[in-house]
Amino acid sequence: MRLIEIYILRRIVVMFFAVLLSAVGITWIIQVLGRIDFLTTSGQNYFDILKFSSTLLPSAFPVVMPFALVIAVTQTLSTMNQDSELVVINAAGAPRTAVIRPVMLFAVTIAAASFLISNFVVPYSQLSMRQMMADARGDVINLVVQQGAFREIDSDLYIQIENRDSNGTIRGVFVSDSRDKTTDLVYYAKEGRVLETGDQKLLVMKDGEVDRRDVQTGKVSIIKFNTYALDLAAFVAADDKEATIFPKDRPLGYLMNPDPNDKQYQQRPLRYRTELYKRLTDWMYPIVFALISLAAAADSRSHREARISASFTAITLSLVVFWLGYSTGQGADKNASMLPMMFAIPISAALLAIYALATNRQIGIPASWNNWFRTVFETRQAGFAGAGARFFRRKRGGQR
Repeated sequence: MRLIEIYILRRIVVMFFAVLLSAVGITWIIQVLGRIDFLTTSGQNYFDILKFSSTLLPSAFPVVMPFALVIAVTQTLSTMNQDSELVVINAAGAPRTAVIRPVMLFAVTIAAASFLISNFVVPYSQLSMRQMMADARGDVINLVVQQGAFREIDSDLYIQIENRDSNGTIRGVFVSDSRDKTTDLVYYAKEGRVLETGDQKLLVMKDGEVDRRDVQTGKVSIIKFNTYALDLAAFVAADDKEATIFPKDRPLGYLMNPDPNDKQYQQRPLRYRTELYKRLTDWMYPIVFALISLAAAADSRSHREARISASFTAITLSLVVFWLGYSTGQGADKNASMLPMMFAIPISAALLAIYALATNRQIGIPASWNNWFRTVFETRQAGFAGAGARFFRRKRGGQR
């Protein structure tokens, strides 16, 4: 690899990872906030919360990497054009491949990484996340760790605790169980503790009472106790004890040959095919976006021509291609005839970009659009500047 190619590649790599880490961090925070109820009410310790949060990270990389690449490539090449570096490269007699080769080499590397993450790392992390959520749902006391709040564990089943000490002792336990339509049960105890005996979890309550009310007669019987044990398994629905595995949580090998007894597969077999096609096409987008970026910004342009932002053009076109692919995937979930379009869209976009590069055509938004955007921007900028000037004049006038 030539020195100039190494120079271009190094600048793109640095910009790529700067954009990638920032975007993944924002995406990760959004995903964590979307599950904040689970993290705050499941009673997990710091290590468990960190482990759960880390399972959300891998799924963000395949989505963010193509866009981080298009931003890195266009920004790097646009900066080199503004600094006249692309002009110098062309004047020195270097072929166009000196710019194209490092970009495509890095794009292929990112595509391979995207394929590996999507098909091997993400399914494992998703399975871990599903299992952690199922385990937390199976722990009734963890569900009610929020002090002073009533929590509905099941239909007509509510639990509330007053306080929970650091040693695991529970203060002020209240349980209302109306699942049996003939009998209402209310448990109250001053304190309690969760004990595990093998696979069984018991809530051992001390110094309390059980109020039993016959729904038909309205008669109430009260039984006071020093110690009373409740089997927590009876409070958890059978479906909550097992993790629900969706197609997006499955590895590539399973999608190619799903288990015929899988309930999810029996209910929505087309969803598995759609997920398989998605896995086999998503890795193409870094290469497609890199070709679009090169078609928009690889050639040197005069400062007059550079008024039309190559970054804006490349990012806009990439968003359009990605949206078409995403929409097609959503539609293929219900219509199998749309499955081939999931391959056709990225391949067609790549061929059009290759054609533009081969014929020395530079893609971009129409000059009329650019002039309109520029006029609107300058008008708004002048308006804000005028409003700011009037504000400061009035302020100075008032001080006098």
